[in-house]
Amino acid sequence: QVQLVESGGGLVQAGGSLRLSCAASGRTLSRYAMGWFRQAPGKEREFVAALTWTSSITYYADSVKGRFTASRDNAENTVYLRMSNLKPEDTAVYYCAVSSSLLPKTEVTGYRYWGQGTQVTVSS
Repeated sequence: QVQLVESGGGLVQAGGSLRLSCAASGRTLSRYAMGWFRQAPGKEREFVAALTWTSSITYYADSVKGRFTASRDNAENTVYLRMSNLKPEDTAVYYCAVSSSLLPKTEVTGYRYWGQGTQVTVSS
């Protein structure tokens, strides 16, 4: 069993930056791909970013490409999402998740364990 705890969310003005963290406990995350998703009110959960355990392969949603950077510290069992040039449309609850495979997935169904989420609000 894996427990994931996200942190780092908050209120930021458009153009600002935040760094989200996702700390895992209960089991090492090594060898498993990790992903970040987000869900805005009234919308479905959508893919944001994903990376392999070596970070050699990373995927990003087109909407965040060039602004968001996912990374991980396997020794610390922690995954990060650096978000820059934030826009009001980035407002959502952000979730990290552990993939059920070694390869990063873009589908919600490709992930086995989920955190509780952290709120990110971008004001215009």
